[in-house]
Amino acid sequence: MSNTTPATDIFAAFRSHLEAEQELREEIRVVVRELEQTAREIQTELQAVHQQNGIKNISVLCEKSYSMFDVVREQLTKLSQKIPLNQYYRFHDHWRFVIQRLSFLAAFLKFLQSEQLISREDTANLLGVKVDKNDGFQLDLEDYLMGLLTLSNELARLAVNSVTAGDCFLPVKIAKFVGELDSGFRLLNLKNDSLRKRFDGLKYDLKKVEEIVYDLTIRGLKPKDGATGDIN
Repeated sequence: MSNTTPATDIFAAFRSHLEAEQELREEIRVVVRELEQTAREIQTELQAVHQQNGIKNISVLCEKSYSMFDVVREQLTKLSQKIPLNQYYRFHDHWRFVIQRLSFLAAFLKFLQSEQLISREDTANLLGVKVDKNDGFQLDLEDYLMGLLTLSNELARLAVNSVTAGDCFLPVKIAKFVGELDSGFRLLNLKNDSLRKRFDGLKYDLKKVEEIVYDLTIRGLKPKDGATGDIN
């Protein structure tokens, strides 16, 4: 007597599995869209720093932007609860780009507050996620690095706008920071194609800010060594 399972029963099981996964992916997309909206709101807030009044009120912009990460943490907690155990990378593509943007915003905020590079650990803490890949929902290393590479482009833009606003200190600080960032990335043997391409952009960003500092120097506007200028 045959014990084989009818093909219809096998495919019925497949259908149930696929429908359940499709439902899960749609739930994930809903939360990711909410997260993307919050990221846009934070970025819009921080974009004001490129305006003359914004450069003069960086501390106020940072305080408001920092408080908006409370919503990010709530949304990422909601998202993480939907991901089955040990299946982070199975669904990673759904939130990869918004996490990269949030990593950039966290890094930009850190620079504006202290002129320092944010660590991966501090970025993860601000987002309310983990760093260890064995600890559930996490901040992927490549997503963190992509955020830093986006930061260099934003800072190059800020260097230009700060000169327009009459701030000659900030471009010098940005040039130093981007130079150190460039040196750090040169230590990495980048295999990821996207990271390599974005790293090429970092080189151009560095050249751009160095040219701004050079222009300030020949015009006699570069602050003397040892002079300070609080961006806050």
